[in-house]
Amino acid sequence: MNNVTSHNADAESSALVIDWKNSLAAAGPQASQVLADLGDQHAAELAAHFYKVMMNDTRASRSLSHDQVRGRLQPAMQRWVGDLLRANPDNVESLIAAQRVVGDVHARVGIPVDLVTRGTRVLKQRMFTLIAESAGHGKAAHAAIASLTASFDIALEGMTLAYSNARDRSSRTDAAYRLFSLVQNVSTERERQRALLLDWENTLLYALASQGEVAGFQPLAQSEFGLWFTHKGIPSFGESSETQQINALVSGVDQLLQHTLNRDSEPSSRALQLQEVRTKVSQIRNLLGMLFERIGELDAGCDALTNLLNRRFLPTVLRREIDLAHKSNGSFAVLLLDLDHFKAINDEHGHEAGDRALQHVASILNQFTRGSDYVFRYGGEEFVVVLVAVEEQQALVIAEGLCRRIHDAPVPLSDEQRLSITASIGVALYDGHPDYERVMARADAAMYQAKKQGRNRVILGTDSLPPAPGLSPLQRR
Repeated sequence: MNNVTSHNADAESSALVIDWKNSLAAAGPQASQVLADLGDQHAAELAAHFYKVMMNDTRASRSLSHDQVRGRLQPAMQRWVGDLLRANPDNVESLIAAQRVVGDVHARVGIPVDLVTRGTRVLKQRMFTLIAESAGHGKAAHAAIASLTASFDIALEGMTLAYSNARDRSSRTDAAYRLFSLVQNVSTERERQRALLLDWENTLLYALASQGEVAGFQPLAQSEFGLWFTHKGIPSFGESSETQQINALVSGVDQLLQHTLNRDSEPSSRALQLQEVRTKVSQIRNLLGMLFERIGELDAGCDALTNLLNRRFLPTVLRREIDLAHKSNGSFAVLLLDLDHFKAINDEHGHEAGDRALQHVASILNQFTRGSDYVFRYGGEEFVVVLVAVEEQQALVIAEGLCRRIHDAPVPLSDEQRLSITASIGVALYDGHPDYERVMARADAAMYQAKKQGRNRVILGTDSLPPAPGLSPLQRR
């Protein structure tokens, strides 16, 4: 958040704090006690009621699985309701800060604002009924309802403020990432993808010419080219008629392979179907060339030392991978790598040696991950790898391989010495939670455990691991 945005947000938060304190003061102690009793007695019931209503909406159920509701979200909602009902002048500032965190989470997950508004309306209606049942319709009850309405409205305003700011930042970062990814080694990437497409076609030709069985042949969508186009090509070029046509052509090719070529052993029929496949692949190649030709020479930066992706683009990538995983019922993994004893390298060999070590590791990560994967310089001596379309075992095999390669490849220094280096790696598999910070937190916790258990190892992140130091209680929720 830039300084202007931060200053404006702080000023607006201060105004909300003042309004909330004034509302509580106007309500009086009796009304405050009515609301506090409501929180003590009915917070769990209200949270359950909220999610029962929300899960009937298909947009909400996309982001909120039943397991997640029971295991984490419903208890968090219960705490949120209880905190609001027990609001007092001494804690409203921390409550506003909490609403800001909630708004940021909603923005990351992509929960529509109207769903949040509906949720607060549902809760207020239920609370009005409970207040009438417990306090009747006297002065204290009316004051409690007025105070409750103000508290919920102010909390929602605080959430919306943070939500709007976060969405604005995300939109700017997404646009910047698109420009950045478009200009990274354009000519090299174009030729690489053309070669991958040609290699896939030639492999198919060989299988058919040798009368081989193509039932197990790799579909185009799952080939190196297909994974690159889905996970990197589309977000780079943007959604367009050309990208949609390429997607349709890829699906058409794979349908031909699955439904026709595998069942028909007649050479003449195979030749006709093969020609149709080659025609579609040729169309893909032409459309891809058109997309690359549109790319202008743009000035876009990356990590100056390692030439890896900048960490500010990580949320953009993770949001898209979560969306793709949801649509395809697939998964992905995050690897968080930290170079071991890096401070000692700088202290004993100088910062030039440290820089060489970072560049060396970046080269290994680029060389031994797939073209569809993402490699980031996360900061300092930390790196992040996003492995697309993988399951747990495959992610662990790749992580172990990277750990071993870093250990087995000493860093060449300028004085012809070779510096041994190792890395601790935390692995976290996407588990369906819509907030990308959850998978990052599990990778961080796993990496921290790898450090504690002796370094130079890979640890799989699970919910049973204690969180890594440095997370606030709000971030751990």
